[in-house]
Amino acid sequence: MSKSTDIRIVSCSTRYQANEYRTPIKFGGVAVSSVTVLDVECVVETRSGKTARGFGSMPLANTWGFPSTALTHHQTLEAMKGLAERLASVCQDFGEYGHPIELGLALEDRFLATADEASREWNLAQAIPKLCTLVVGSPFDAAIHDAYGKTLGLNCYRTYSSELMNQDLGTWLGSEYTGEYPDRYVHDTPQSRMPLYHLVGALDPLDDAENTNPVGDGLPETLPEWIRYNGLTHLKIKLNGDDLDWDLERIVKTDRITAEEQAKRGVSEWFYSLDFNEKCQSVSYLLELLHQLKERTPGGFDRVQYIEQPTSRDLKAHPENKMHEAAKLRPVVIDESLTDLEALMMARDLGYTGAALKACKGQSQSLLMAAAAQKMGLFLCVQDLTCPGASLIHSAGLAAHVPGVAAIESNSRQYCPAANDGWRDRFPGIFQVNDGAMDTSCLNGVGLGATPA
Repeated sequence: MSKSTDIRIVSCSTRYQANEYRTPIKFGGVAVSSVTVLDVECVVETRSGKTARGFGSMPLANTWGFPSTALTHHQTLEAMKGLAERLASVCQDFGEYGHPIELGLALEDRFLATADEASREWNLAQAIPKLCTLVVGSPFDAAIHDAYGKTLGLNCYRTYSSELMNQDLGTWLGSEYTGEYPDRYVHDTPQSRMPLYHLVGALDPLDDAENTNPVGDGLPETLPEWIRYNGLTHLKIKLNGDDLDWDLERIVKTDRITAEEQAKRGVSEWFYSLDFNEKCQSVSYLLELLHQLKERTPGGFDRVQYIEQPTSRDLKAHPENKMHEAAKLRPVVIDESLTDLEALMMARDLGYTGAALKACKGQSQSLLMAAAAQKMGLFLCVQDLTCPGASLIHSAGLAAHVPGVAAIESNSRQYCPAANDGWRDRFPGIFQVNDGAMDTSCLNGVGLGATPA
């Protein structure tokens, strides 16, 4: 089966942007002070010979995607950059026609094989993980979707139907999805406005007393300043996962400061998410923390909207980490582990009741997981990778088009705002947060809508 609208990749190129953080951010116990962003351009051609250039972008967040005790931070970053160059060659040599989802998922298999081959050839002390390969591959996938939308003059979320696709969701998700297409699980127009989840990093000063090393660049530096600056109503609280007293005090203090500030603003409703970056050794740690939190601050406990993956991303190695009891209290969301349908189903069996979609895992894969999670009745959220510029527009677009997603994350405005230069004036609704929300009505441009000026 084929359609006249099918595309093939003609050429593919990469470039990198290095950005320093204005203040460090902590991932999984590691403080990070800079990020390298991978930009990808792909030229595609339809069966009739029409061409278009697509653009994709994503941070190479190696601390998150390729955590390692066997390799240094520099080594894992260089491995990701080297892999990007190999993936560009894979794309150029691919040659097949199809819809972007069909191309993206076929390329994903080749990307994974390429990563395994590179790990062996480079004699890496630790093989490149699947999640890392998805992160490196995501801007290639985004560029293909973007270019395809441009060949049709359509926003990408209007291109996921039976009219344009050769294969249905059953091809990748099983017979339960036969005859269904992604357009059943996404809106063809974005939500017009969505709340912003602001990150309260483990290293971020909550108040003036903690702000012992001011940045002094004119942006907010403490939690009350950020609440007033953006009118915040949603806070994502980063926790350590290996120090219950510290984690508990961090939540309680965050709740106290927030309550005081919201009272001044006349705001009566706000929410938290708790992010342990998979550092909890067991579910009992989480249950004890939630029990003590409810005792210390019942209101703070009630404001917890969901909990991000608290224990190890290796679900097969740790089947003892069952989330059923914790999920009775609050939705527990699979994040780092979510790399395919098998992982999603395993997480559900282990008691997870939610799924975190991320643009950094690929547009094609994210659309499959959005469909599967909705059919399973799971809680849904879309999370950020401290995405600046085009990668934030991509991430926000995913959040604004998937039904059930309650809020958007946008960490780059806190940690690397300079990387958003050139984008703020073009997309003020995304890069200028007012009343705690983004104006996402602008996320309806041709393709993914994030072509550089």
